[in-house]
Amino acid sequence: MSVTGRYRGAWEGFRRGAPEEPGAVFRDAEPALTAARHPALFAPHLSGPGLPLVDPGRGNGTRTRLLADRFPRVLGAGLFAAALDRARRADPAGRAAYRRLDAAEKSATRALHGEIGDADVHVRGVPHQCEADDRQPLVEGIAALVGERGRVFLVEPSRAAGALLKGLAAGPAGPPPELAPVLRHGTAPGEVDDAAVPGFLTAAGPAVTAGGTLPLTTAEHGPDGVRVVLPSAWYVAGRTA
Repeated sequence: MSVTGRYRGAWEGFRRGAPEEPGAVFRDAEPALTAARHPALFAPHLSGPGLPLVDPGRGNGTRTRLLADRFPRVLGAGLFAAALDRARRADPAGRAAYRRLDAAEKSATRALHGEIGDADVHVRGVPHQCEADDRQPLVEGIAALVGERGRVFLVEPSRAAGALLKGLAAGPAGPPPELAPVLRHGTAPGEVDDAAVPGFLTAAGPAVTAGGTLPLTTAEHGPDGVRVVLPSAWYVAGRTA
């Protein structure tokens, strides 16, 4: 099942229209406030050095580049040309590799697994961006990349994040500037029940071995000037102990 056609209009339009400067996109907060916290959480659970790290849904590549500073082999993967082009332009030194991947397409993830073998996979905020019927196939694709030795580290906004964003959007001035494009293109978080996320992993094969809560800092500020921080949950899962 290829999801490319269903999401092409929303995401290509969002990425082509988004400014390239740091902090101009709702999710693109400074790495020190977001993805920089992740390696300390998932690195202790990795099976050992040597596995590549795949970063699907890597946006403009900010997170992928940060991960490439900490892991020797990082691959940023995504559906759309506009986002991949921006990620490559922002990484002239080629710290990471980038390629198109429909992670919900089993033949695509199996083919990539055949090239690189078992991999660790870092996923931040991707399931809620999918239509409901595509979420389980997406996680199954991630499980195919993980194989027997890899681990998946998945961070997803909690259901409460949706209510928080709706409250911001309903203010007298309307949605804040960085949030407005997210809502307009239909990619806002808060659409996935909290209990469903570990269920997706378990149904796909990997067992959840660790988890917790994590503040998901955004590039947006509320009317009071305070940075918008969304509640989120993180999970580590794999097939081997």
